[in-house]
Amino acid sequence: MGENIKVEIENGYYVFKLGALLKKKNISINKLMRDTNTDFKVIKRIMTGNIVRIDIIVLARLCDYLNCQMEDIVEYKKNSE
Repeated sequence: MGENIKVEIENGYYVFKLGALLKKKNISINKLMRDTNTDFKVIKRIMTGNIVRIDIIVLARLCDYLNCQMEDIVEYKKNSE
């Protein structure tokens, strides 16, 4: 679960990078969950891209804890024309 996950959508795709970021920083899901008071299911969904909406409060909390930008956790890329 330490790799980026690509999720295709109509005009592009999302890259979910939380798993790779946690691996790089050597932080377990359980530690992230405890330290940020974030539900395991929410973290797992952000890691796998199995998500419909992202709570910006949770995303900000993760960015603060991991000392990163939103693009380091999830990024949208438009298909090349």
